Amino acid sequence: MADVGLHDGLAPSAPSPQNADAPLASADSAGHLASPVISDELKARMDKVIYSDIGITTLLTRLKQSVASARDFSTFLKKRSVLEEEHAQGLRKLSRSLLDASVRTDNRQGTYSQSHNDLSGFHDRMADHGLQFAVSLQQMADDLHELASNIERGRKQWKQTGLSAEKRVLEAEAAAEKAKAKYESLAEQYDRVKTGDKQSGKFGLKGPKSAAQHEEELLRKVQNADSDYASKVQAAQAARQELISTHRPQAVHNIQQLISECDSGLALQLQKFATFNEKLLLGQGLSISPLKEVAGNAATAPKSLYEVVQQIDNQKDYRDYVLSHQNNPGVVASEHIEYKRHPTLGGTPGPVVPASQTNTQNKRRSSMLLQTFSQQHLPTQPAQQSPVPVPAAAPAPAPSTQQSYYVHNPDSFSSPTFQSPYPVNDGPAVPEKHPLNPPFMAAAPSSLPPAGGNFQQHLPPLKPVFGVSLEDLYARDGTAVPMIAYQCFQAVELFGLDMEGIYRLSGSANHINQMKQLFDNDSSQVDFTNPENFYHDVNSVAGLLKQFFRDLPDPLFTSHTYSDFVNAARIDDDVQRRDSIHALVNNLPDAHYATLRALILHLNKVQEHYTQNRMNAGNIAICFGPTLMGANSGGNVADAGWQVRVIETILLNTFQIFDDD
Repeated sequence: MADVGLHDGLAPSAPSPQNADAPLASADSAGHLASPVISDELKARMDKVIYSDIGITTLLTRLKQSVASARDFSTFLKKRSVLEEEHAQGLRKLSRSLLDASVRTDNRQGTYSQSHNDLSGFHDRMADHGLQFAVSLQQMADDLHELASNIERGRKQWKQTGLSAEKRVLEAEAAAEKAKAKYESLAEQYDRVKTGDKQSGKFGLKGPKSAAQHEEELLRKVQNADSDYASKVQAAQAARQELISTHRPQAVHNIQQLISECDSGLALQLQKFATFNEKLLLGQGLSISPLKEVAGNAATAPKSLYEVVQQIDNQKDYRDYVLSHQNNPGVVASEHIEYKRHPTLGGTPGPVVPASQTNTQNKRRSSMLLQTFSQQHLPTQPAQQSPVPVPAAAPAPAPSTQQSYYVHNPDSFSSPTFQSPYPVNDGPAVPEKHPLNPPFMAAAPSSLPPAGGNFQQHLPPLKPVFGVSLEDLYARDGTAVPMIAYQCFQAVELFGLDMEGIYRLSGSANHINQMKQLFDNDSSQVDFTNPENFYHDVNSVAGLLKQFFRDLPDPLFTSHTYSDFVNAARIDDDVQRRDSIHALVNNLPDAHYATLRALILHLNKVQEHYTQNRMNAGNIAICFGPTLMGANSGGNVADAGWQVRVIETILLNTFQIFDDD
């Protein structure tokens, strides 16, 4: 099925406004302010506004609107990311509960059980797409929030610079107007005094001598006011000329650049949001209904959800269940009871049955009992089931007729034997008993049950691997890297490096459960260099490895250091973030460090084949982030992006953090 990787589409955030004079390369393609072609008339009308006295104030208000819009959409993306994360995690949890219910013996088996297993796989793939979408939205929200913060700082800077220049001009012009009013007032007074003296000297208040002195004094005041008025007009004209030629164009240009940058960044994130929504829907659609022509051979093409549901055959399941009891002893017709008078009373003895016929009947009855037992008790059952005695299949009694098939006895497990569960003919004798030990099961992969069958192998856990801490595995087995991890690495590197979606596509739940039982029995006897041992299903091997890490009591990145790793992931500088994570990795316990080193070196090989398997460092980190750091390590769904960033940083710096010996 085609993979739709949301994380691959992440583009870098919009450029910072620190270099506001630099042109924006993506402005036109991401929603530039002006259209590509603008008429001279429209440009002149716009310039008339933006280069007027209200131009800077108008542009600052417009820039403030852009910043508010960017912040609002960033908040929306963040909340949407949390919702998608919760939905994906809930979907995955529900899918696992459905899978657990489908394998219980008290539920329907057959085609219905197989359909339920496939249905769980559909939900897992849908959850993977949802998690990728959530991580992408979180990254977009962070980028947009950072852009809005940078633009807001630039807005405040140019608001202070641009409005200060405008204020200086207004103050100079106000001073000139004040000087003009004073000058005109004195000039009018002088004119009245001068006119009154010429008409009649007796109308003067102080006589002819006082009027002359008063006229002279007013003349001096008028001349001083004229000089002051002229100088202030000249200063106001110079300030306005400087504003129009230098300060205002510079402020207008930079504010326009900030508006363009903010709008372009917001438009870019909106375009990415639209693209990621399309990819999410496409991924969900291809998960539910794969394209047959893309898959190539229609016979091997993955089934759609509708086809999986349609494959349920109620009549077949009913027939198979009924026929599975056909060899039950209760089905065999019993002999008719006949009255036979004892010879001592003069009766005639009944017919004599030959000894050979009696032995044959005993053999048939014994084989039917064995077959009934195998059909009823060999399928997967809970480990806590009460012991079931194994009936004797030959005249000689078994070593212990009360030994349960499911009871683990370390002192006697390698010695007990069992009869073949298949019916025997009249001629050959019952086959020799074979030891039921793990080496036999590992050495004979052909004895493993076929995928999707009604028979499931159940082995007692001799050396449990799943749910055991790495330190306990190290102390018990003596290997720093668990054998299950080594075998899974080997299988993926031999058969899965070029498989598209490795570690992202889910495998068969039946295969994973059966391989899990083999490893819990004795992992040293499992050999994944032979693909028959994992049913030629590399995706199930990948799912088995992730299940092992999910079941660890303490995650690979320990719960104690969880918050330290998340805080290190928040560091923006790549080198500082790498060095901080490197120091934390070196402080991990020995078993955790050795296992992490082997895993990262293996995943580095996977990402080296990205062109074939479509699994780059980002996609691998999405698959392994919550798995390795632990979903219940004290974090919350908002930490999913930081968990992914920890794994991605280590993968991108594999050989700076680990050696490759």
